[in-house]
Amino acid sequence: MKLLGDAAIAMWWSVDDAHLAEFHEWHSREHLPERLSIPGFNRGSRWRQENSGAFFVIYELATYAILTSDAYRARLNNPTPWSTKMMPLHHGMTRSQCRVAASNGGGIAPLMTTIRLSPGPGAESELESFLCGLVSLLPERTGLTGAHLLKTDTPRAAETTEQRIRGGDATADWVFLLSGHVVEALEEACTTHLAPGMLRRCGASELHCDAAFRLVHAVTSADVR
Repeated sequence: MKLLGDAAIAMWWSVDDAHLAEFHEWHSREHLPERLSIPGFNRGSRWRQENSGAFFVIYELATYAILTSDAYRARLNNPTPWSTKMMPLHHGMTRSQCRVAASNGGGIAPLMTTIRLSPGPGAESELESFLCGLVSLLPERTGLTGAHLLKTDTPRAAETTEQRIRGGDATADWVFLLSGHVVEALEEACTTHLAPGMLRRCGASELHCDAAFRLVHAVTSADVR
């Protein structure tokens, strides 16, 4: 897939098994439609690692300015009763408000690998050039469908009610996303082009490579009009 817009919110967290059934209902029936009804939110999707409570969620935004829009801030500061109940059940929350540095692909495939990383001192230009090259290259490979580079740029804004309920969020720096429909193709890319040793040679540090997530639910703004 190609991301729908110039900005994104990328998030990772886990949910205990006892709360998974209600979490899925809340996120699909209330939270995704609520977020996608905000002007400038183009698509939201929830992804889960197989047989676990680990999730990746991404919201794709038309522009970076949406992150500080009155409509979005109003939602963050006025969570519904159901959201107020569910937010404390998000464990290990990492939430990154990002600019889309590069995006390539088409459609939505069922699998997504996420890599969180930072450039080492003086290595930002080299690392970005390398990763943007992979954004162009990898979606053409068999079994792969999309690649994207996100760079966190947290807006200057007061902490929101939702953040206080969760107890504060961690932040990733850069995020590389790779999607496809063949798990072996994602695994092969992560042991060659995106191998930790390769990324470090190109200037990356603080690497965190996740096992593949599988798509659970995707919603666009047209779905909630």
